[in-house]
Amino acid sequence: MSLYLEQIRQLVSLQRVDDAIHDVEMELEQAPKELEALKTRFAAVDAQRERVLEKLAHLKEQEKRINGEIDDDSSRIRKSRNKMMQVSNSREYQAMAREMDNMERVNRSREEERAALLEEKMRQDAALREVDASWADLKAEMESKQISLDARLEAARQKRAELEEMRKAAGAEVPRPVLDRYEFIRRRLPHPVIVSVTAGVCSGCQISIPPQTFIELQSGHKIINCPNCQRLIYWVEHFKEDNADPEAAEQAATEE
Repeated sequence: MSLYLEQIRQLVSLQRVDDAIHDVEMELEQAPKELEALKTRFAAVDAQRERVLEKLAHLKEQEKRINGEIDDDSSRIRKSRNKMMQVSNSREYQAMAREMDNMERVNRSREEERAALLEEKMRQDAALREVDASWADLKAEMESKQISLDARLEAARQKRAELEEMRKAAGAEVPRPVLDRYEFIRRRLPHPVIVSVTAGVCSGCQISIPPQTFIELQSGHKIINCPNCQRLIYWVEHFKEDNADPEAAEQAATEE
């Protein structure tokens, strides 16, 4: 195997470890966001629940007030009826009758208000039952997610520590100038650092590389950067056997 191909193999091995580290770091970044999104949903439902509870509290106060007013009006009407039975003067009787009509009209209006109030209270009770169910489900899910998150983060941290050790070992296999070049790109470009070129197209940026660069890449004499994304590139055909599907290779061998 040529020195070039050996160095590319070393870099690809290092890249695979970095791929695994990248996945773990994404897990460490994404997992807390999932919990935060759940907390945001819970906060919205909790706020909705508080609004419903406030409405119900207000409706109960109104119901208490209206019930008191209706009771007071009913008591006054009863008293007025008793007085009317004792009135002998027709003018006074008519005046009291008009007053009673007004009180009964006001009382009917309050009865209608109470009926509407009770209807609204039933709607809010139903809304509270619905939001309570969502609230309880989200609260349980959030508590469970917090427990699982702690476990996930701990496992990810342990995995990252193991991978960092593997990375040291993989990096030690790469010549220092080549490793420095790899690390320089790694610090400045998005993951990954080294990518394959298939049919003249860089798999890192999905852009065709210039024909002359592709010819140089195929010759396999030096490590080349993609002119477009500046990642390190290698010709996929140089490692065709490494990239082959193991199951397909095994099946082909069986058929032979």
